[in-house]
Amino acid sequence: MHRETADLVLTGARVRLGRRRWAGAVAVRGGRIAALGEDFSSVRDLIGPRTRVLESPGGLVVPGFQDSHVHAPFAGLDRRRLALHDARGRSACLEAIYTYAQRHRSDPWIVGGGWAAEHFPNGCPRKEDLDAVVPDRPVFLFNGDLHGAWLNSRALEMAGITKNTPDPVDGRIERDPVTGEPLGTLQEGAAYWVNDRFVPQPGQEEWEAAILNAQSHLHSLGITGWQDAWVTPATQTAYESLAVQGRLTARVVGALWWDRNRGMEQLPELLERREHGLAVASPIAHLGSGFLPTSVKIMTDGVLENFTGALLEPYCDGCGGHSDQRGITYLDRDLLAAAVTELDAQGFQVHFHAIGDRAVRESLDAISIARSSNGRNDKRHHIAHVQVVHPDDVKRFSALEVIANCQTFWAQSASERDGLTIPFLGAERAGLQFPFAALLASGSRLAMGSDWAVTTANPLEQLEVAVTRTSPQDRNSPPFLPAQRINLDDALDAFTAGSAYVNHDDQAGQIAVGSRADLVLLDTDIFAPGFVTDRGAPLSDARVQLTLAAGSVVYDAES
Repeated sequence: MHRETADLVLTGARVRLGRRRWAGAVAVRGGRIAALGEDFSSVRDLIGPRTRVLESPGGLVVPGFQDSHVHAPFAGLDRRRLALHDARGRSACLEAIYTYAQRHRSDPWIVGGGWAAEHFPNGCPRKEDLDAVVPDRPVFLFNGDLHGAWLNSRALEMAGITKNTPDPVDGRIERDPVTGEPLGTLQEGAAYWVNDRFVPQPGQEEWEAAILNAQSHLHSLGITGWQDAWVTPATQTAYESLAVQGRLTARVVGALWWDRNRGMEQLPELLERREHGLAVASPIAHLGSGFLPTSVKIMTDGVLENFTGALLEPYCDGCGGHSDQRGITYLDRDLLAAAVTELDAQGFQVHFHAIGDRAVRESLDAISIARSSNGRNDKRHHIAHVQVVHPDDVKRFSALEVIANCQTFWAQSASERDGLTIPFLGAERAGLQFPFAALLASGSRLAMGSDWAVTTANPLEQLEVAVTRTSPQDRNSPPFLPAQRINLDDALDAFTAGSAYVNHDDQAGQIAVGSRADLVLLDTDIFAPGFVTDRGAPLSDARVQLTLAAGSVVYDAES
């Protein structure tokens, strides 16, 4: 009688099935979990001549991580271009830019990104610094959070930006306080306007290469699926092409970009893009991978560091008083409510960007209006970032069934926040940042995303910050608002089942017989007694040994 054997057996490591639920062996066959057992002997009968058996004493098997908010194509593009994410300081940035420009002399533009605002006075680098290292070509470099850009004089000239150029309604041209001349830093819509109209854009081949580069990196970190938080027509085409070719080995939900400079007239285009994408995805849905453009991303505000994050009360002036600035909301309340109500009615999930407490409140208000108009449904709307949340709004997440999409790596002390955020929030509002524990206590569901390439894509680093509120690079630093720490069970569930829930991926985020075999093998059992203590949680010291996506090995540390 023919006996079906497993493709892979993992044994020796503990297998986390849920809170305080464990197995000692897992067998995979045909892309799904075929069996679970207490130890090797319980799956021995499934081992055949072609079964790969991997013994990992001291290791841990968890569900594949899912990143609920990531910019994979743009991060991959940065990795292939000029990347400044690791440059520590102004001099290091300029040295990296000069070296890159010398190695790419034939490039008509120098483009890339990743610089940190904290390395420059008031968070604004100057054009003269770029002119000194690249005087002959235009330079355009997004900052690490993609909310601003650094340009040299040639790029400003090509864009026609002078001291007389007015600020766009959704952005700002930083200016010399004495002369009024453009400083070289553009914020928000001003940066996007130049990028869209003047900077050479990647073609499909380059976008595909960028996605594959990002996918390889994400798989190496144990990530088997994600939600892309900024999908343009060009990146959608690249994703779909890779899916059809069988080269997209992750399951990706695409959040189609809502153009904040337009109104409801863009809805038919979004519907058409969704239907086209689902038609492309349908024939390959059985693979467990692919691209599903079923969400819409709405930016409701900017970021606090450049005063475009939307606050209920004005920013402080940094000197003990208050300014007249409350930040920017990119859609007025009525348009936001109308857009969310119609998107909800048309079956879209809405993925909000909301940093300030006013942006969070207006997003919740819009969902409440949609619920009143359309009734309850299973769209699983979610609000990303939730940096400042008014206490009155914390409980509304649960009441409205809105998922808090948390970027936990941000919830640590950082020089940028200490210098560019907290003095302008004031002590009371500064204490409301990243209220993960309060959201959980109110009954809210959490998901987790990296916002990579804004910060690290490594889930283990993000889990460590969620549990300790301390930087993995400086574990002796004081924790940031430690009352908002969450435990490891809650954090891991958010980065697996929580993000899978956001992505409507009911086959992922769990280890159960019959489920899709999205699995990660860690070299360290981070749930071992004594590993996480009141003195610390060195979670990011663990390493991914193996990543399985739908049963296929997509990363193997040994190879």
